Amino acid sequence: MSNPDYFIMMVMGGGFIGAGIGVFFRGKRAEKNYYNSLATRTDLREFLERSPGHPEHTSIKLGGWITIIIGAVLLGIGGGLRFMG
Repeated sequence: MSNPDYFIMMVMGGGFIGAGIGVFFRGKRAEKNYYNSLATRTDLREFLERSPGHPEHTSIKLGGWITIIIGAVLLGIGGGLRFMG
């Protein structure tokens, strides 16, 4: 690969890592806001037991981790191509 090709892959990897971190913290903030809103209600059973579960918060955080892993793989491939090519 030519010089700009590995650089593009490394930039994409960095972008994916940045987006993944942003999505992960957005999921954490959404979960925190949800449970803080439950704490103001008079019926605290759902807040204390965290039941029923809300998979949307967990799925957002999991999506962030997957995006971070994809970014790390792209960074690794781009770095390998830079040093080998």
